[in-house]
Amino acid sequence: MATLAAPSRVTTIVIWILRILLAALFLFAAFMKLSGQTMMVEEFGMIGLGQWFRYLTGLLELIGGIALLVPAVSVLGAVLLLCVDAGAFLAQAFVLHGDVVHTIVIAALLLVLIYLQRERLKAWLP
Repeated sequence: MATLAAPSRVTTIVIWILRILLAALFLFAAFMKLSGQTMMVEEFGMIGLGQWFRYLTGLLELIGGIALLVPAVSVLGAVLLLCVDAGAFLAQAFVLHGDVVHTIVIAALLLVLIYLQRERLKAWLP
């Protein structure tokens, strides 16, 4: 793995704030899905792919949320969660006909986090 330039102190603080906030958000969302909260069961029932999809989504959120807190793989967790968020956007916009603003805001925060860790992402790419 290539040597990475150390980010500035301010950048490091911003990265950690984003990591913690987004990890808390996605870990809570994972808990809601994996614990079978009625609202989640009903929402995934409306999506029509079966409850296995709720478990898969919750597992991806759990993995991504934990990964955000591990500096070596944080950027990969953010990319994974961006994919999950894109799926949530599509489900909200075209199936559930719900509010998509929150998915856009979360995507923007994930993109900022990915951008701030772009050197680490480049190190993962061939």
